[in-house]
Amino acid sequence: MGTTRPTATRGERGTPSGRSLQHCLHVVGFLDLFGVSMIVPLLNHHVKSLGASPTTAGIIGSCYGMFQLFSSSLVGSWSDVVGRRYSLITCIVISALGYALLGVSTNIYIYALARIPVGIFKHSLSISKAFLSDLVTEEERPIVMGRFNAASSLGFILGPVVGGSLTELPGGFYITSFLCSSIFIINAGLVWLLPWYEDKPSCVAPFPNESSFNGITDTSALKSDLTLHTYQMENQVIKKQTFWTQVVSAFRKVGSVAFSHMWEIFLVRLLSAIAVMLYYSNFALAMEERFHMTPRMTGYLISYGSTLGVLAGFLLGPLSRIYKHNSYIMLLHSNILTFFSILVYSLAPKMWIVVLALTLLAFSTNIGRTCIVDLELTQGVKHGSGTLIGVGQSVTSVGRILVPLWSGIAQEYSPCGPPQLGAVLSLASIFLMYKSKLCYSGSAQTKVKSA
Repeated sequence: MGTTRPTATRGERGTPSGRSLQHCLHVVGFLDLFGVSMIVPLLNHHVKSLGASPTTAGIIGSCYGMFQLFSSSLVGSWSDVVGRRYSLITCIVISALGYALLGVSTNIYIYALARIPVGIFKHSLSISKAFLSDLVTEEERPIVMGRFNAASSLGFILGPVVGGSLTELPGGFYITSFLCSSIFIINAGLVWLLPWYEDKPSCVAPFPNESSFNGITDTSALKSDLTLHTYQMENQVIKKQTFWTQVVSAFRKVGSVAFSHMWEIFLVRLLSAIAVMLYYSNFALAMEERFHMTPRMTGYLISYGSTLGVLAGFLLGPLSRIYKHNSYIMLLHSNILTFFSILVYSLAPKMWIVVLALTLLAFSTNIGRTCIVDLELTQGVKHGSGTLIGVGQSVTSVGRILVPLWSGIAQEYSPCGPPQLGAVLSLASIFLMYKSKLCYSGSAQTKVKSA
């Protein structure tokens, strides 16, 4: 019997504890990416200073990606089993340990060891998103997710500035590592101290007429029928479970998603993610070769795009109302805009055209990322939000493994090769969505298959 978590009703969402939790999770997302973005840009330089060859550095980086690939789904599913609060604190604390180890990485072996706990447990953002999905209704979910992404992106803008300044000090990398670890400890304390919305897993039998990308049923009424008595009984069951029972339960939940009928939406996610990764894979090098831009100016361009991404997160509310909470159509239109933006960038003869393409891409990718998560959660409601978001992150990790190789091959052809390949894959995702012949009518909870 699988476990999943019920989405809050509108009344529950409006309670003070529900609102304070949302604000808390926004702060958690901000601090998470603020700390990470301080240290990540410095990793390549540090591993080189330890005497590692490019091949060794690449192997360590690939191992980190592999850890993320296999752990994302399991940790997300585990959060469905044991509860969001416990799993979130665990992931934050163990990640803090990994970043603290970086602060004492005086040789390549300690550095490689430090990347293991982070690679396995750095899923605090995914669990936070799953927690947010538990707190709000389906109509509110894209708006709240957009705000969370905006808050996280703001941390990603400020972090590199602080990290870059600290690294100029003697022993700057080690200072930055310990500061990052301290921020994660503060984050864990914040999660622990705040008054928590009732955080109990619930045991739900599979819903009839399982949702898929080709036909979605409304399960909100079924979820709202869960009673407090059910919560209390299941909470007692969870408390009695051993760790290995929890692990087995997590594996079963991941397996249920893997063999479900959601492969189309995960394939759309993979194609879209690879397309955007290819665009960014050689951005700085392409700007230098095509327009003779300095690294500083390229950095300003990237910060400009990140700032627009924050703005896009806050625009999701009005956009969602304009689209009548139809996440499918929003995703389709954002993918179309992404395709044209990447294509225009790859062919741009003038710098102002690049800036225009970057502007449009910043909006389309941030909106699309939120919509794809919303569709996954809507269609796979019986699997649990933590499991679904974790599997989605694993799918994205596949792209992170493939993109370096594909980008290198494409660059043999031209500096514009990676974004042009990305445009082709983005077009493929649009075709896949159109081929599914799925149309939505009314709100996010009224969906029908087109004739």
